[in-house]
Amino acid sequence: MVGKRKLAMLLCTVLVGGVLSGCGQDTTGSSTEKTTSSEVKNIGIIQLVQHDALDLTNKGFIDGLKEKGYEEGKNIKIEQQNAQGDQSNAQTISKQFTDSKKDLIFAIATPAVQAAYNATKDIPIVCSAVVDPVKAGVAKDWKSSGTNVTGTSNKTPVDKQMELLTKLIPNAKTVGVIYNSSETNAVIQVNEFKAEAEKHGITVKEIAVTNTNEINQNLASALGEIDALYTPTDNTVASSYTLVGKLCLEKNIPVIGAEDAAISKGALATLGIDYYELGKEAGFEAAEIFEGKKPSEIEITKLSEIKVVINTDVAKKLNIKIPSDIEANAEKATGGIVE
Repeated sequence: MVGKRKLAMLLCTVLVGGVLSGCGQDTTGSSTEKTTSSEVKNIGIIQLVQHDALDLTNKGFIDGLKEKGYEEGKNIKIEQQNAQGDQSNAQTISKQFTDSKKDLIFAIATPAVQAAYNATKDIPIVCSAVVDPVKAGVAKDWKSSGTNVTGTSNKTPVDKQMELLTKLIPNAKTVGVIYNSSETNAVIQVNEFKAEAEKHGITVKEIAVTNTNEINQNLASALGEIDALYTPTDNTVASSYTLVGKLCLEKNIPVIGAEDAAISKGALATLGIDYYELGKEAGFEAAEIFEGKKPSEIEITKLSEIKVVINTDVAKKLNIKIPSDIEANAEKATGGIVE
């Protein structure tokens, strides 16, 4: 009986010792979480407006954070807000994020990051889908912002987009460009497009709008004067790609878009970037901030990989033959034909 009692006590001692030994081991190397539950990071996401490109940027950001070990419900808490395309809403949301002392703000689109930067110079801001953060006034330089802002730019090669346009529509003499004249990012692209058009002897007809309600009338009245339409990465226009595509196809006007979100809505072709990857890269940069870097220590980056996408349905409807060298290297897409 005594022997059994001693044996039981010995086993208990061994088990307790094993538990204590396990508690003393360093297991951090086996975990993908970067913070403990008591160090949950609060992120405020402000998206200017809902459309495909910005939605993909948003998703990419969250997935990028997750890939680096930061996941909603574990070590980060995300508050999503959409400004519905209204700058005053963006300002209100930014102030709310600042007042609630978010650990980081992710701002999607130029007006969103401008609003966030106006609201705080202390909370780290990661931006994305911003054409030129320096000209937008939120950074002093691309390599080191000198501010509390870093992020990723959706700046696309306007010169190569112009080359694509002239190859697909060689007889185009006048090209329309529709954009929101109050969006800094759009104005920058339009000026670049006009400079490239001049090199090719092409006249540019500006079709300026200030909101989505003006697109129908302003575009419809210009279609008789243009041979093709170019759409920059403009959030107002992107919100109405379906309408733009429909109006142009009705008049047999080909559309060259600066992003592939326009393709499924009736554009003929694009040479642009992947907005999901753009957001993902921004997520990686946010992770660097959580791990100790200042925004000014992280270069504002542009995606180097661009792709040509051709809408074969639209090409067929407009009776446009795609040059073999472009067709061989382009992604194919369909859709956007509204009968």
